[in-house]
Amino acid sequence: MSEAVTGQPVRRTPLHAAHLRRGARMVEFAGWAMPVYYTGILDEHRAVRERAGLFDVSHMGEIEVRGARALPACQRLVTNDAGRLVPGAAQYAVLCTPSGGIVDDVIYTCLAADRYLFCVNASNEEKDLRWMRDQAGEAEVVNRSAEFALLALQGPRAAAILQPLTGLALAPLRSFFVAEGEVAGARALVSRTGYTGENGFEIYLAPADAEGVWERLLSSGAAAGLVPVGLGARDTLRLEKALLLYGNDIDEDTTPLEAGLDWVVKLDKGDFIGRDALVRQRAEGLRRRLVGLRMDGGAPPRHGYRVLRDGRPVGVVTSGTKSPTLGCGIALAMVERSTAEIGTRLEVEIRSRQHPAQVVPLPFVRKRK
Repeated sequence: MSEAVTGQPVRRTPLHAAHLRRGARMVEFAGWAMPVYYTGILDEHRAVRERAGLFDVSHMGEIEVRGARALPACQRLVTNDAGRLVPGAAQYAVLCTPSGGIVDDVIYTCLAADRYLFCVNASNEEKDLRWMRDQAGEAEVVNRSAEFALLALQGPRAAAILQPLTGLALAPLRSFFVAEGEVAGARALVSRTGYTGENGFEIYLAPADAEGVWERLLSSGAAAGLVPVGLGARDTLRLEKALLLYGNDIDEDTTPLEAGLDWVVKLDKGDFIGRDALVRQRAEGLRRRLVGLRMDGGAPPRHGYRVLRDGRPVGVVTSGTKSPTLGCGIALAMVERSTAEIGTRLEVEIRSRQHPAQVVPLPFVRKRK
C-alpha cells in the first residue's frame, strides 16, 4: 500500500496487477489507485464511442437496504419513486439533506421485495453509509462493498462482445434492468447501466473472479475492437453526455432542481428527506441553474473557472474539457437563472482572458440513429 496525500492508505482494486501488466498510468482517485489511461485518453474515448471499452470501477461502493421495512426506508431516503420498481429493475436518484442539498447521486436495484442494492460514489461510501443508517428506521443497512468488484463494458459493440460469454439473454434486457447469471464462468449480476451514454453493461461479481473475467473479456473482445479504458476517458465520455460528477457538478450545496435533475424528483410520491425544501424552492423559483456551455474557441474550460456576462460574474464552471467528439471546449456551469436560457452568450475566464461561449442544449453529444 502506498500513502495518499491525506496520509491514508491508497486502496487497490482486485485488478491492480492486471492494470500494471497492461502499462496503465495509475493515479490516486477518491482514495484508490486507479488507471487514468492505458494508451491515451483520446484513443480510449473514441474506442468507446465507436466500438467498446472495458472499465474497472471496483472503487464504487455497494450498500444494501433490506428487511420488511426496506421499501419504506428507500422511499424516505431517495427522491425517486422506489415503489415503482419490480425485482430486477433499477433507478437513478439522489439522496438529499433536509435543506434539499445532494448527499449523493446513486443507482439502486430492487433485488427482491425486501432487498435494495445501492451503488454509491467511492468518495461518499462512508458518508452515505452513516447517512442511510441514521435515516433508514427499522430497515437494516449493510455495507457490501468488499463483496463486489465492478466492471463496466460500454460501447455500441458491448452486447455482441458479452453475449458469447454468458447464458443470459442480453437483447431483451432493457436499460436500467438487471439479470443474475454467469459471465465467463463466474456468478455475476449484469446491469444494463453505465456512465458513458453508450449502450453497455455493468457487471457485479466477486473480487476473486474479477481478474479472470477481465482478461477473458479483453481477449474475446479484441477482434471487435475492445480495449481497457481509464478514468480520463470516463470523464470526457460522461461530460459529453452531461452525466454529473459528484463533488464537481453537484454536492450538498446543490439541489437536484438546480442541477437539472427534476426528472428524478417525485414530489407526489409522499414524504422523503428534503421534500419540503424542494417544494419551497420550486414554488419560489430557482436562482441558479446548471447549464451546458459550448466554447467558440480557445483553451478548454476547467472546473472553477469564472463565467461572465458582459464582464459581470454570473457563475462558475463545474466541469469542462475539450470534447474529443466535437473538437471544441464544452463545460457544465452553474449560472444565474437569468443567464440560463438556450442561446445566451456568455464568457469563460481562462488565464485572465475572457473567451466567448454559448448556452446550448444538453447533452452535448446525442445518440447516433
